[in-house]
Amino acid sequence: MQPPEGQTGRRESSREDAARSGSRWDPALTRRELLRRAGLGAGSLALTGLAAACEPGRTARPSPSPNWDRWWSQRSRAGVLDFANWPYYIDRHFDRRPSLELFTRETGIRVNYYRPIKDTPSFFEEIRPQLSAGNSIGYDLIVLTNGPEVTEMMESGWLIPLDHSYLGNFAVYAGPLVQDPSWDPGNRYTVAWQSGLTGIAFSPRATEALGREPRSVRDLWDPALQGRVGMMSDTTELGSFGLLAIGVDPAASTPQDWAQAADALRGQRDVVHPRYYDQGYVDALTRGDTWATMAWSGDIFQINALGHPEMRFVVPDEGAMLWTDNMMIPAGARHPVDAMEYIDFVYQPKVAAMIADWVWYITPVPDARAIIAGEFGDREVANSPLVFPGPELARLNAEGSDAGGGARDYYVYRDPREWDRWVSTFLPIVYGES
Repeated sequence: MQPPEGQTGRRESSREDAARSGSRWDPALTRRELLRRAGLGAGSLALTGLAAACEPGRTARPSPSPNWDRWWSQRSRAGVLDFANWPYYIDRHFDRRPSLELFTRETGIRVNYYRPIKDTPSFFEEIRPQLSAGNSIGYDLIVLTNGPEVTEMMESGWLIPLDHSYLGNFAVYAGPLVQDPSWDPGNRYTVAWQSGLTGIAFSPRATEALGREPRSVRDLWDPALQGRVGMMSDTTELGSFGLLAIGVDPAASTPQDWAQAADALRGQRDVVHPRYYDQGYVDALTRGDTWATMAWSGDIFQINALGHPEMRFVVPDEGAMLWTDNMMIPAGARHPVDAMEYIDFVYQPKVAAMIADWVWYITPVPDARAIIAGEFGDREVANSPLVFPGPELARLNAEGSDAGGGARDYYVYRDPREWDRWVSTFLPIVYGES
């Protein structure tokens, strides 16, 4: 979810201004996927040759297994970038986008900026026919959330491997949360745009009911909160929290663990009577329908700033789920070098600060913090752990410690059958089925 494109480059703080410019948590503007589609689809792992552009309007298909060093050496800057992003997900000032203007001034590359992505599944289904046919989708750079769709694109040959010789800024400034992600080892195909956490948000009513502040995923199972717990209907999020509740790292889980987590979630449903939400969980929390809920970090920072400072977001003792929206170059991109230059451009701390100070999610560049605090004078954002997480959110160590805390990765599905099994395990819980 993104902030509204308001009338100034600064965020509005009053309820009236928020209503005038559009609520930052409007369900129509959600940044996170609301309900995952039921499967990846037949033939999703079939390999196809990648398409590369030689001239505008034409695509040239390289060999099925190209030498990517040679392929990149034959590409050159075109002076144009066609960039597809989500709505409300880049810095604005009136009708301008300052960071894009700076990119054009410094590189001479003109950016055609589009905002067609409302959620990952529907956008993926729109571009799938062109990708499977080896045609250009019309964009050189797209931003999608890690999940089964991105995995399918990598395994189907529908993404161009990145040329890291262009990524000098990424190599120097990328934070540990976005380096070498589990779904894309070595950042071969993707580089983070922004990230967020799925943790627990709560109001003072939850603290009163529990006699303390919520700190554990298991607090969402506490009968003291009966009828006032919010859980997400997104099966990826719901299943991951169920696994955390039984002490299992979602990234290392097995189908047997999924079944046990589903049992725990059914037990929660029978005793606590949680309510299941999409993006509407935010309104339920602010209305008082729920007192403690699964939540996305940026949403809570936004509602703090827009009239609800009493709401808190916490990283549970068991850890918070880390999700990342990724920049990637689709097969058939006509201007791949221009895309590579932009990817590296946004990893300059000054540029990352421009974007983070507006979107309020976790920036991939920790060094942006000093610029936001000093040059921009915005200590609210600079001091927020929801934009600049502290060391307690560092990625779990390479040995895979289950000691708890920190940022947790989602399970990476190996094939469509696994995704179908995950959905069939957790979706019935949302609908009250046994």
